[in-house]
Amino acid sequence: MISRRNIRVKVMQTLYTLDTLETEMKPGEPVRLLQKHFDQSRELLIYLIEFLSQTLQYAETDAHQRASKHLPSTEDLNVNTKIAGNEVLWRIKEDTSYVTARDAEKVALRVDKDLVRRTYQQLVETAQYQTYIAAPERNKEDEKAIVQFVWETLMLPSENFLSHIEEQFMNWDDDGDMVIQLFQLYLAKPGSIDFRTIIAPDKWLFAKGLLTSVLEKREHLESYIHPKLKNWDAERIAVLDMILMKMGVAELLYFETIPPKVTINEYIDLAKEYSTAQSGQFVNGILDNIHKELVQSGKLNKTEYKKA
Repeated sequence: MISRRNIRVKVMQTLYTLDTLETEMKPGEPVRLLQKHFDQSRELLIYLIEFLSQTLQYAETDAHQRASKHLPSTEDLNVNTKIAGNEVLWRIKEDTSYVTARDAEKVALRVDKDLVRRTYQQLVETAQYQTYIAAPERNKEDEKAIVQFVWETLMLPSENFLSHIEEQFMNWDDDGDMVIQLFQLYLAKPGSIDFRTIIAPDKWLFAKGLLTSVLEKREHLESYIHPKLKNWDAERIAVLDMILMKMGVAELLYFETIPPKVTINEYIDLAKEYSTAQSGQFVNGILDNIHKELVQSGKLNKTEYKKA
């Protein structure tokens, strides 16, 4: 699932991009840029699914190529293609939402065929695969287990595979954990994701609202931040630190259902991960002071909530 933390990262990236542009964007462009960041996450997810699918289907390609030899051996003529009919694979192939998105993005054409072949060749040498094809009937748990095995043993831990993904997708470092979680959920239940968008409507409203709040209320947000900088020159503060602080103040002011402690802790963590070594402590100090000021002045209007 896409968490609010994932959303905050996307909004942060969008704001950083906007900050580095030499010209102002037209109305509506910032939101479209934010949507593009989510589209990149979706594309990465689709690619992972397609790579796995092509690896499983490669049994048929292997069988055809070996049978087409000038002098095929008995072994060449009897390649086991059971995995190409795997139940999980067929559920993926029958998922119209996935197929439509895959074809629209032309993802199948981008898959590294040689890496697929090598992954499949690794698979057929494993004891798990030999046990799978030796079973005369299909068992639902076995069908799921062999697919999980390919993902967890031959794809995810593979340096070659990860290097390939990093080359193909610049967003892997930021989106990897989130997309892996979505991938796991999808394997457990193919057809469970609407690939027109991988973000739920309520999450999209939060993302869009946070972005537009920071852009439209920039001066107001900065009016809370600047007095707290004391001897700091605002122009010398790391760009990301300022972006994160404005996002944090926006949440404190305009997002009534998010507890202040959650907001502050989230932006401390993001500052530590994406900015400088001192940024976490710096952002913590500023946001904590602003929070106290809002409480004292009665400007903090948070609704009661229950933990899920």
